[in-house]
Amino acid sequence: MRKTTLIMLSTIFIILCYFTTVSAVRVFQSDLELPKEITPDQTQYRLVLITQDIDTPFWDQVGRAAENKARELGVSLEIWGNYGSHQEDFLKNIEIAIQSKVDGIIVQGLDSQAFKELTKVKASFYGIPIITVANDVPMDESLRRTYVGSNQYQAGRMIAAQLIADMGPSGNVVLMYNHNPEHYQQQRLQGIEDSLKNYPDISIDYAETESTRDEVITATQAVLNKVPNAYAFIAVNANTVGAMIQEISKRYQPEPFFIYSFDDGPESLTLVEQGLLDGIIKQSPEQMGSQSVKLMTEWLKGETVPLDANGYLTEIQIMKATDIP
Repeated sequence: MRKTTLIMLSTIFIILCYFTTVSAVRVFQSDLELPKEITPDQTQYRLVLITQDIDTPFWDQVGRAAENKARELGVSLEIWGNYGSHQEDFLKNIEIAIQSKVDGIIVQGLDSQAFKELTKVKASFYGIPIITVANDVPMDESLRRTYVGSNQYQAGRMIAAQLIADMGPSGNVVLMYNHNPEHYQQQRLQGIEDSLKNYPDISIDYAETESTRDEVITATQAVLNKVPNAYAFIAVNANTVGAMIQEISKRYQPEPFFIYSFDDGPESLTLVEQGLLDGIIKQSPEQMGSQSVKLMTEWLKGETVPLDANGYLTEIQIMKATDIP
């Protein structure tokens, strides 16, 4: 009896060993593969686009194009902005992005010392690349990798050429700009002045203002009193054009005047459609958003190194009120 029991146990043991061995062989010969290690190319880069103005036609187009390109390239993109040009909140967003150690920052350039300190010192310390979009800041002052946007000097020349074509070679022209003009405004002004100086019968008057609507209205009142025979107005900072036209309209019918600006203000396109602006410089915000994300991703992957320090210029054209259907 004991011998029979021993034989049965031995048989069961042999059978179990057989099936264990077969199962082990199948596992090692299986086509299933262990998960591969994630390579640097598969890592999802974290980018942030930061602007001073959000929910405006111009910056909405920049943001949508940037988001579309980010999805196409498989990178993460967040868009941070303010409702209105609140510089303290704007700078705080940049600082938060740096402290969060994002992989790259695409930002509307701000020609201020605080902005330059953040980009030149803090972002550089953490090795975070900066690309300016739409508004530039000189590279040596900000250490930004590159700029994506319009040639602002050429935009100034283009708007001056349109003014001359509409008004003729003589008249009094008012240029309105910020009291401390940022880099992009300086470039626009230089382009306008370089074009108009070739016409001795065109006189230029300047109206300096701050950014608030009340300050723009006050500056417009002052220049209308100073230059009652003004014939044309160019709002170098597009954010001021709505308040400027509002104040002109209180004294005169705006139709006899030649009034021009740029498309990056919240009211620019509406004013052109209403016929209150004779023309604007139409930029390429979608191209700016898409190309800035593309270039940042290529730089992070080491595909485009270095980026062109002179910038990547996007298309500009004049849009006249008469072009609107």
